[in-house]
Amino acid sequence: MDMMAMVSTMLAAQQGALQSNIAATLTKQNMDMEKSTVLTLLGAGQQAPSLANVGAGIGGNLNIAA
Repeated sequence: MDMMAMVSTMLAAQQGALQSNIAATLTKQNMDMEKSTVLTLLGAGQQAPSLANVGAGIGGNLNIAA
């Protein structure tokens, strides 16, 4: 095997490794985004808003029959 063929083979291997790393990174980002979307749709992680600093009668039931 001549020198140029070896260099070409090594560069091709490096390029393949780089593409694999990029694909793995993008796949992980997509999975994280999908997880976040599902959790948002399910309402996980949401906490009830604190009503400690609001006035009297705020946050109670609303009578919509009137």
